[in-house]
Amino acid sequence: MESTPRISCPYLDTYVGRNVMIVGKVTQLRGDEALIDCDGNITAHLNRDAHVSVGNAVQIIGKVNPDLSIKVLSSVDLGTNVDYDLYRSLVEITHQHKSLFISEGAAAH
Repeated sequence: MESTPRISCPYLDTYVGRNVMIVGKVTQLRGDEALIDCDGNITAHLNRDAHVSVGNAVQIIGKVNPDLSIKVLSSVDLGTNVDYDLYRSLVEITHQHKSLFISEGAAAH
């Protein structure tokens, strides 16, 4: 089974076509798009169930598009009390020790 790795903006190009999880700060809303700051700006294409607020943190699970935007499958508003440095460290540790945290699935081998 393939996992949903936690990533930040610098890792987007590694996961095109795959589902990922990001946590970032909503900096702009434009219709059905949100700009998320997650160690760089990410454009998120929101679904109708997404309720996000500018200035709040959001956790998104979505698929990375070829243009490095994300098609949101689910989102959770995390409010304003989020430690972004801690999340950045978690992403770095996850990718330094991929075998412990990220399952690529049989198709990727």
